[in-house]
Amino acid sequence: QVQLVESGGGLVQAGGSLRLSCVVSGSIFSIATMGWYSQAPGNQRELVARITRGGSTMYADSVKGRFTVSRDNAKNTVYLQMNSLKPEDTAVYYCKADFFSNTRWGQGTQVTVSS
Repeated sequence: QVQLVESGGGLVQAGGSLRLSCVVSGSIFSIATMGWYSQAPGNQRELVARITRGGSTMYADSVKGRFTVSRDNAKNTVYLQMNSLKPEDTAVYYCKADFFSNTRWGQGTQVTVSS
């Protein structure tokens, strides 16, 4: 059974950095497209960054130049390095795995950026 567990969230001042991690159990990680999504209170969940199994990446315009998504297939882990954080980045961040016709979500990790 595929499970995703995020970690690394927390409280940080504006301008600071955090690195989120998402560990995927099961044998599908190497073939999955992995995504990071954010959801602020009252808002819909939005794509922040995505990385394919081949390492191709894409980013939301709001995070380009500040966030970096990467993956370590040997550790079944995808990362989101978040630099120059802004108060508007405050949200719950979710990890998502897409493989074959399936989708799995993690439970989310809270990121709070104070001004």
